[in-house]
Amino acid sequence: MARERFIIADDHPLFRDALKLILASDMPEVELAEAGTLDEVTQAIAAAAQTGLIILDLKMPGAHGFSGLVYLRAQYPAIPVVVVSASEQPAIIRRAMALGASGFIPKSASAAQMLAALRAVLAGELAVPEDVSLDVPEEDNGADETARLLSTLTPQQMRVLMMLREGLLNKQIAYKLGVSEATVKAHVSAILQKLKVESRTQAVIAASKVDGELIAPDSI
Repeated sequence: MARERFIIADDHPLFRDALKLILASDMPEVELAEAGTLDEVTQAIAAAAQTGLIILDLKMPGAHGFSGLVYLRAQYPAIPVVVVSASEQPAIIRRAMALGASGFIPKSASAAQMLAALRAVLAGELAVPEDVSLDVPEEDNGADETARLLSTLTPQQMRVLMMLREGLLNKQIAYKLGVSEATVKAHVSAILQKLKVESRTQAVIAASKVDGELIAPDSI
């Protein structure tokens, strides 16, 4: 029987190493894989027959804000995702849970708190900090519908959209992806169609709705 497998997705190697040590000492039966980008997460999933859990940082290459969470929940709905983030803002925690996370663990949590939260998720429960209520209503300003539309993008289209959010031109995106400008233009056209917008700027604004105005670039 194959060992259960977790993927630790964070762009900081030191944090990945620390979390691996914590998990290995408490759950030696679990196989641990690492990913530093959203691409590496999908590669790690494809490389194994079964992934039991993804531990995801919200801010890493290939993802911006909640886009990585939205993508993973849409593409791999059977795999629970636990967000581990530097943010402790209740609104961000509630938004992550509303978008399909099974748990949210602040990076300031102790090893014991992290393990307790992960055990709760593995038992089929939701895990959030004790002082955060999920019952507080929030205004999504169309964010839920945008999240649904984002979930229809292919992995490559998601990469292109994230680069559009960074302000890159088509030729810069083509260089980074190793494809032609014509291919990038085709991806952009498909993105506009799927997001039901008419311009690159509108696509970026639409994608930003998922994050909400409450999230500053360095807060996640």
